[in-house]
Amino acid sequence: MENLLSVEEAARRLGGLSKFTIHAWLSSGRLKRTKVGSRVMIRESELERFVALGDGAKGPGRPRLKQQPEQPREQQQ
Repeated sequence: MENLLSVEEAARRLGGLSKFTIHAWLSSGRLKRTKVGSRVMIRESELERFVALGDGAKGPGRPRLKQQPEQPREQQQ
C-alpha cells in the first residue's frame, strides 16, 4: 500500500509551506487529494508527481521536496 501524507506533512516535505497553500492547490485541482473517511490525505506519489512537473511554480510557493541534511564530510589534510 502506498504512503499517505496529511496536508501538514505534505507542507513540511515541500519545505515548510503553509497548510493553507496546500489546501489552495487541492481546491484548484493542481494537487490531487485522497479521502480517508473525513480526512484529506495526499499520496506520496502524487506529491512527487507535483514536484516533478513543477506545478506549484505557477502559484504560491515553489514545490521542492525537502532534502535530508547531508552528513558532514571529514576534512582531508
